[in-house]
Amino acid sequence: MKAVVQRVKSAVLNVDGNVVSAIDKGLCVYLGVEKGDVSTSADYLVKKIAAMRIFEDDNGKMNLSVIDIGGEVLFISQFTLCADTSGGNRPSFIGAEVPEKAKAMYDYAAVKMNELVSTKKGVFGADMQIIQHNDGPITIELQKI
Repeated sequence: MKAVVQRVKSAVLNVDGNVVSAIDKGLCVYLGVEKGDVSTSADYLVKKIAAMRIFEDDNGKMNLSVIDIGGEVLFISQFTLCADTSGGNRPSFIGAEVPEKAKAMYDYAAVKMNELVSTKKGVFGADMQIIQHNDGPITIELQKI
């Protein structure tokens, strides 16, 4: 399971020209579910992301989590994080979990995240347009095997 976490001032997620989800200050989390991923991987990543101290305190030091600042999370499925680019110029997604299992794991992780911090979701499998006002920028990759 892989996640890319970006600190944002705000983010809006659209599908077919309609706003589906929007957050103010917080995190955009892109989640890629790989074959064989289990719920304990999701549990680990969710706890790590929610507790990660990547927001500034009063002294300008990255010392606060999204929970500490009362922020929000925009949680987005992204199978392309599972790309294998080692052969040729076209990425292979053979390592990505099949859609039914990936959706179940994505939904599970989103529920777990929402237990810790206010979480909005994307639409699994949809063609989404995301407008992010990145803050920093701060972008962090996480992986749990």
